[in-house]
Amino acid sequence: MLLGIDLGTSSVKAAVMAEDGSVEEVTSASYPMESPAPGWAETDPADWWQATRQVVTSLAANHRQEIAAIGLSGQMHGVVLTDADGQPLRPAILWADGRAAGELARYQKLPPRLRELLANPLAPGMAGPTLLWIRRHESRLYDAARWALQPKDWLRLRLTSQARTEPTDASATLLYDLGKDTWAQDVLRELDIRPSLLPDVIASHELAGRLTDVAAQELGLAPGLPVAAGAADAAASLLGHGVLDPGTVLLTIGTGAQLSSIRTELHPDPTARTNLYRTVESSKWYAMAAILNAGLALDWARTVFAVEWPVLYRSAAEVPPGAGGVTFVPHLVGERIPHLESGADARWSGIALHHRREHLLKAVLEGVAFALREAMERLEAAGIPVVELRLAGGGAVDGAWRQLLADVLGKPLRATPSWVGSARGAALLAGVSAGIYKGISDSPAGDLSTAVVAEPGARANEYAALYQRRMHP
Repeated sequence: MLLGIDLGTSSVKAAVMAEDGSVEEVTSASYPMESPAPGWAETDPADWWQATRQVVTSLAANHRQEIAAIGLSGQMHGVVLTDADGQPLRPAILWADGRAAGELARYQKLPPRLRELLANPLAPGMAGPTLLWIRRHESRLYDAARWALQPKDWLRLRLTSQARTEPTDASATLLYDLGKDTWAQDVLRELDIRPSLLPDVIASHELAGRLTDVAAQELGLAPGLPVAAGAADAAASLLGHGVLDPGTVLLTIGTGAQLSSIRTELHPDPTARTNLYRTVESSKWYAMAAILNAGLALDWARTVFAVEWPVLYRSAAEVPPGAGGVTFVPHLVGERIPHLESGADARWSGIALHHRREHLLKAVLEGVAFALREAMERLEAAGIPVVELRLAGGGAVDGAWRQLLADVLGKPLRATPSWVGSARGAALLAGVSAGIYKGISDSPAGDLSTAVVAEPGARANEYAALYQRRMHP
């Protein structure tokens, strides 16, 4: 058995996968994302470890006894600042955090040749701008820090006592040379960021360390288990859903949402409206169009109205397109390109006396769906054809929500039986690191059946007209 641990923004999942690629057991536990100031997003890494202990120790005893290797995936872009022993010096700053927006000016002053090395548009939630903010506003902590880690890399340090990273996360920091596949030393020098803060980069499938006696005891696992470097959640999800080559577009809906497609050439978007990151395989990249406010906005609305998820999703089917004239802009945290300049600006509009809760809930669903369509159009403009979408993530399992997405996006939606693609991808990497598979091509990554779960229906034309009026007036 292989264990994949996926450290998400709001929860961690543990998936036990058999060597044939089938997921045998999944456990999950949640933790809060704090916002101690407007536009900030943080989590105490101690909450991550406590939740990880909970999900692993709650696995069936016979499964834990059979674990042969561990792999990790995790939320991207954040910064966990630690001392030499891996103890966090402050709460982790997450991808949804906007405090470093002012630091983007430093990047904009970089010589064009250095900006080109990064191959990505600038965004405040990425590790580079966040480190600049910490150095400016928390200089004592910056000077005392030994490591600046990505979330899943901190968790692996907690498991193995070894600090490492790998290309899929490193390429999303705005500190990485995608062409040379290494830290961009000239950029670090120009920004005056200490290179020693950044760990060595090894391949996603490589052995990054072994489970320590202390961690093994806390998790109820055998000490010395091999732990793979792992991957960022988006890259792990592509692997876990069997997307290894160009042609398929994966739609992942979690706290944020991403549309991703494999590329075999390093071809950054000249309009700087989509991202380009490394995959788990060398000489492959993936283009991504992302929104920050997906499940984040849905969960916020659900909490505000004190309703369970089925009630929220039921409004998708019960309320006609247009939500009775109510609209919702879902920018609870500042969005990325092309909305970066607007900051956080969520709002309902068009509310009248006759509207009820279900109209406002439907407007939130439509607002997220329209934002996803805009992201899809950015991907298409970058030269990625979208014929159909393969669904991933826990935020895309409800039938009524799937139908609304198919109608708004105007594309068929295809799904696999497993909704834990990132954790499955992490487990597959664990299998390679332990020698169970000779390589990714030898693994059962692509051994998944898929089926169309929603197609554009009778309301698709009405949604297309609504989208044009609202997003392109």
